Amino acid sequence: MIYRVLFALGLCMQSSTDADAREYAQGQVWSYHARAGEEASTLLINRIEEVAVHGKVFHISVSDVRIKSPGHPDGVTTELPHFPVSSATLDSSCVELVGRSEPNPAYLAGYESWRAAFDAGKAGVFSISVAEIVSAIESSLARR
Repeated sequence: MIYRVLFALGLCMQSSTDADAREYAQGQVWSYHARAGEEASTLLINRIEEVAVHGKVFHISVSDVRIKSPGHPDGVTTELPHFPVSSATLDSSCVELVGRSEPNPAYLAGYESWRAAFDAGKAGVFSISVAEIVSAIESSLARR
């Protein structure tokens, strides 16, 4: 269900330019300006690729969030395995490089869905902050 929500949100995403203020790399784990109560949340850069129109796209996972999710057995989702973001998203969100990690294997399913939709012209790349994306996903799940 999370992938469907991310896909639906992807239909109204903006394009971005490649104006990195920092050097981002696959495997980096960053703290970011998180929502209140989720200060321990981090993002992981799983993959970076160049795509037409958007330039660099960063495929990230976010962990240690608390998203109300009626479809989840516990009623709460604590991880978002994949969403595509621009360098502007990372520039406005990332606070400190806190470590390195292998890509989250759970991101692949979301990436493959996004890639197929993107290639068909039906998905884009987020350019808002990570905290805003997390809130948008939570709002979308609440309406289901």
